[in-house]
Amino acid sequence: MAVVLSAVAVLLFYASAVNAADPTAVSVLVVYHSASGNTEKMAEGVVDGAKAVSGVNVILKRVADVTVNDLASSDAVIVGSPVYFGNMSGDIKTFFDNWGLTSKFDLFRERKMRNKIGAAFATGGAISNGKEVTMLSILAAMLVNQMIAVGGGGAFGASATTGPDSPGIDDKELAEARGLGKRVAEVTVVYKRGAGGRQAMPRVREPAPAARWL
Repeated sequence: MAVVLSAVAVLLFYASAVNAADPTAVSVLVVYHSASGNTEKMAEGVVDGAKAVSGVNVILKRVADVTVNDLASSDAVIVGSPVYFGNMSGDIKTFFDNWGLTSKFDLFRERKMRNKIGAAFATGGAISNGKEVTMLSILAAMLVNQMIAVGGGGAFGASATTGPDSPGIDDKELAEARGLGKRVAEVTVVYKRGAGGRQAMPRVREPAPAARWL
């Protein structure tokens, strides 16, 4: 009996080691800025949704704590911001600005975020105060870095209204956040494993210059 149990333990250890070294393991980074706690709660919902997909590792970080290694090692990045004066907060804007600075993250120059999956979520005090603009601004920054933008939860991402008429984050808004996280994780799994773990897109063979005018 002891021999059987030892053999099972060895097999479980081996399987764990194989999974840990799996080149197709998927990593999702969820980044957020939150002053009141509302965006943080949405971020936690996004994490729950992403974790529901098998084989996905999820990292949750406040925007000030994100390192260049966090970004470089991720397969997908989901960014959330509160709405400040109709757009993303200054902390999130600075985060994206740092992608292009050689003294900071230095990701833009060599397109180091190219072909990673990207998505957005936002919280705002009123129904129409800039949540869609905020999400589109986040997605625009990702697209400039040649990331692949993905929607989910709502049209442009997950959002929540947190003003006087709808204080805090309700169950429906949390469901949107989970829906966004789940969709991003699913798309990332399909993309990465379908590409055999390669981040680079396959090269398209173009016709010779002379043939273009035939």
